[in-house]
Amino acid sequence: MDKAYEWVPFYEALADKLLEYNDKRSELFELMKNLASHQPLMKYFHFEREELWGPRNHRIDPFSVVGVLNRKITNENRIKLAKVFANTFRVTLPVPTNFNGIPTLNNIKSFFGDEIDELWDLFVSAIKSAEVNTFTDEFKSAFEKAIASKGNGLASITIGLFWIRPNVFMPLDTHSRKFISEYYGITVPKENCSGDDYVEFLNTLKNKINEDSPNLTFPELSYNAWSEESKNPQAELTESITYNQRTMQGEATSKDGIWAKNKNIILYGPPGTGKTYSTIQYAVAIIEDKPLSEVKSEDYQEVFKRYLKYKDAGLIAFVTFHQSFSYEEFIEGIRPVVSSDENGESTGGIEYVIQDGVFKLFCNKAGTPIRADDTSFDLGIGKNPTVWKVTLKGAGDNQIRTECMENGHIRIGWDGYGEITSDATDYTQYDDNPILNAFYNKMQIGDIVMSCYSSRTIDAIGVITGEPEWHDEYSEYKRLRKVKWLVKGINEDIVDFNAGKILNGLSVAKLSVSATDAVQILRKVNPKLFDQNVKIPNRVFIIDEINRGNISKIFGELITLIEPSKRIGAFEELRATLPYSRQDFGVPDNVFIIGTMNTADRSIAMIDTALRRRFEFVEMKPDTDILKGVRVKNIDISNMLDIINKRIIVLLDREHTIGHSYLLPLKTDPTIETLAAIFKKRIIPLLQEYFYDDYEKIQLVLGDNQKTDDTPRFIVKKRADNKLFGNTDVDFPEYYVINSEAFSGIEAYEFLH
Repeated sequence: MDKAYEWVPFYEALADKLLEYNDKRSELFELMKNLASHQPLMKYFHFEREELWGPRNHRIDPFSVVGVLNRKITNENRIKLAKVFANTFRVTLPVPTNFNGIPTLNNIKSFFGDEIDELWDLFVSAIKSAEVNTFTDEFKSAFEKAIASKGNGLASITIGLFWIRPNVFMPLDTHSRKFISEYYGITVPKENCSGDDYVEFLNTLKNKINEDSPNLTFPELSYNAWSEESKNPQAELTESITYNQRTMQGEATSKDGIWAKNKNIILYGPPGTGKTYSTIQYAVAIIEDKPLSEVKSEDYQEVFKRYLKYKDAGLIAFVTFHQSFSYEEFIEGIRPVVSSDENGESTGGIEYVIQDGVFKLFCNKAGTPIRADDTSFDLGIGKNPTVWKVTLKGAGDNQIRTECMENGHIRIGWDGYGEITSDATDYTQYDDNPILNAFYNKMQIGDIVMSCYSSRTIDAIGVITGEPEWHDEYSEYKRLRKVKWLVKGINEDIVDFNAGKILNGLSVAKLSVSATDAVQILRKVNPKLFDQNVKIPNRVFIIDEINRGNISKIFGELITLIEPSKRIGAFEELRATLPYSRQDFGVPDNVFIIGTMNTADRSIAMIDTALRRRFEFVEMKPDTDILKGVRVKNIDISNMLDIINKRIIVLLDREHTIGHSYLLPLKTDPTIETLAAIFKKRIIPLLQEYFYDDYEKIQLVLGDNQKTDDTPRFIVKKRADNKLFGNTDVDFPEYYVINSEAFSGIEAYEFLH
């Protein structure tokens, strides 16, 4: 077992060397920056980006340095990096060849938080505590500050401590927490625990280990925890120290449904791996509350038909983020609109109105029950309902209100207009035209209506079921619309739901109450409405290219509201007062967010840390199995893609591999012409972007370096003819050109399979 844990003394020695840079932190930064310029596996630091490192004063913390060795990369690459570190930091111990029991980082965010001083203080005090075999007050204080700082947390900090002194500190990653709790019956500290809590846990764990298995070390315990978890075929053997601490596989079950815990998901991977394609399968699985594997086993075209059906029904929304996308488009904002008269004609003026953004609109409708066509009961609420208030003659009890409740309708007056209204009706001479305009033109069948009883309260909630009618049998209030009353005789204060505004004096007016809030009130006052025949379905909001937008700016207060525990109806339900409308807004529990993220996109460097912690990340890798059996003459396409990607991983990184979808046309048309078009128009331009026109590396990827002459080479090296410049004596450098003729020859692909 000594060989299996040879990384322990190496990591401890590396930590000792890093300790020497405590007073030379800028020097360590320059050293790491220089290493990264020569090591493709370290380019994720993006040292060239001043906006990232300027606020840190060009300093790097020691945990992020050790983290270079502990990303989700191949064992060969970890050994390679360990050798580089041994030479750079003069570590004389043998370089480890295995890394048993080390929790690894998620590759998208592979370094620690922004508070460099707090991390250094913890690093120094942790090593000092290990030396004296006593957890000092200095360590406890530094521990508490570190886990509370932005971008960190209990799991990440304890994992970092484990790296530098593996026999002293126990990591609290997901698998270790579960294993310790189940096998030792010890209460594991929760997030935001104190230094005393963690120290007490360590002492309790050591005492328990000494009782049960005296020779067991923390590295062995960590390895046992990961080994136990790996027996589960759904387990993902990597620990994201900054993302949500569980891996989303779509197969978890709970009493609230298969997807109950997976509210926010991001599919990430290189281009062409089917991320957007997969969002369709995820969305259908979530709405139908089925395991993802079940939906994936179905014919994709049938799944896509259901996806379009759900999208048309308003259960799915799709948006693409870009650099100009804003909070005002996503949540709400003030927009200029051209003024118009009652006939819709422009008046030439400009008005500024508060308009809901796409996500707020989606959430406001999310609580609407679906139509239960195969059942005997249907609430009748429309797909995109507006919530209205209506004053039935006046406040308090009156004959009109009583008659409306008994006969299932609402009535308003202004009988002087007469029965017939049209576009030619002259509303301008009356002050009450907005009311009739709303009653006739804006209120729709399926909208929700609340009966106003006082300036704060309502006494009934219903659904509009009919078009406007004129009833001359009444002596007054002859304008009528049929309503299906869902609840009557209640006394509910709705001012808080109505953005803090009391109910105005207009007979008919649109409220700031969302359909979701209206349904929540219904559920509260009449829970019998929501039996098995009335279902509020899951809804899915898809954000394509989520990393291309300014996440902090777009999401605003939603950063907190999208947490599963903070959703409407959750045990820690939370609402935020929006800046423009002053409405108390929350994210419904049945709204699921799916994002896609291209890891090869240069804008991916750092997405918002707060958002990252609230999403579960699912990696989408190139799937060569999809291309199994596809051949172009003697070229095995599946094997070809696999070889290309292996070369890219060595020369660059795994985030810039090529997805299988680029080659899918060959499944139906496996010809050299199709293959040539794919390489010429898609793969070569992609490689040019990946390698910044470094054609020597592109040649290595394409196997051109193994070819004996230029005829089958995709990239050909040329030298300028001096006659081009008038027989000058200048020795011009060589340059590279694309050899178009090579793409059509099968021999050009011989070194790619």
